[in-house]
Amino acid sequence: MQLAQRVKALTPSTTLAITAKAKEMKAQGIDVIGLGAGEPDFNTPEHIIEAAYESMKKGQTKYTPAGGLPELKDAIIAKFEKDQGITYKRSEIIVTIGAKHALYTLFQVILDAGDEVIIPTPYWVSYPEQVKLADGKPVYIEGKEENQFKISPEQLEAAITEKTKAVIINSPSNPTGMLYTAEELKALGEVALRKNIWIISDEIYEKLVYGDNKHVSIAELSPELKEQTIIINGVSKSHSMTGWRIGYAAGNEQVIKAMTDLASHSTSNPTAPSQYGSIAAYEGTQEPVEEMKEAFEKRLNVIHAQLNEIPGFSCLKPQGAFYLFPNVKEAAKLTGFEDVDGFVKALLEEAKVAVIPGSGFGSPDNIRLSYATSLEALEAAVERMATYVKEHM
Repeated sequence: MQLAQRVKALTPSTTLAITAKAKEMKAQGIDVIGLGAGEPDFNTPEHIIEAAYESMKKGQTKYTPAGGLPELKDAIIAKFEKDQGITYKRSEIIVTIGAKHALYTLFQVILDAGDEVIIPTPYWVSYPEQVKLADGKPVYIEGKEENQFKISPEQLEAAITEKTKAVIINSPSNPTGMLYTAEELKALGEVALRKNIWIISDEIYEKLVYGDNKHVSIAELSPELKEQTIIINGVSKSHSMTGWRIGYAAGNEQVIKAMTDLASHSTSNPTAPSQYGSIAAYEGTQEPVEEMKEAFEKRLNVIHAQLNEIPGFSCLKPQGAFYLFPNVKEAAKLTGFEDVDGFVKALLEEAKVAVIPGSGFGSPDNIRLSYATSLEALEAAVERMATYVKEHM
């Protein structure tokens, strides 16, 4: 029996492959430091756990509406009004099984065969695969390192064809941690409005922004942009709830209805206790969110400087998320490798440090390091990488 062509075309996740290899080595008793994590190293705040537990004791363990609990939609609406100053109706919100499911469902309902989605590079690994699963075609624009890995309005306009259906904007970005300013978003938005394409705004890292930087949603810049934007977000990163699997999409009522109809035939509904926990996440204290953000920023400030001292490493300072994305092309050459993928393999096998090669994100000269781990482990990992490079130059 043959598998469907749509799954044959999928590219395996580089992140998962490296993480699996690192776990295998750890299971063998090898001291590996893993910097591939895409999730906070903090437990979910206690008041969220308690709210989910209480909901189960009350018998709130049954089916919910396919698009999510009305009470959770109201909490999300209140969050948008507070943080972005924009108003949504319940019918413009769908709660999903993680933000990844929101994206997957969105592509399924807006794309027909051959439709194009513009994806800036570097990109999160699942964007192109999900577009392909919807019979769409990923079209890549290079976010140049000299422009903080961000694309320009001119690049966007040049990439749009009559088949273009949407552009993805991820700010703060995975893997780069870079953030678009209001002015940059407005300029990109003007192109999208003029060309009448959807804007898919992935804002999953919005709460993890550092220094004087501020997260801006493109949907808050004008009523016209709000109407043409589908926001993707969730509680996974902001409230350290990756395993709870609650995300959501907000936007055009017709699109949200189609997504809800599809969800009703595929997943039925997001897990009930996770939804009650998510209500507490948004309506309860935000102190744990701030504490986690402060810890990440402290780690970033220490490790960023140390990374740039490694021969052949060059790293822009991220403005958000919890990733560093150094260019290590020169370090790979210095240690005798033709490409960064080989250098990454050597770091794992010899330096015992697991990082993610940038090739999986469409940026083969870079590597992604997560600082969602202890400062002690981060400093030890940097020391190991520096020692490896210096000994093999």
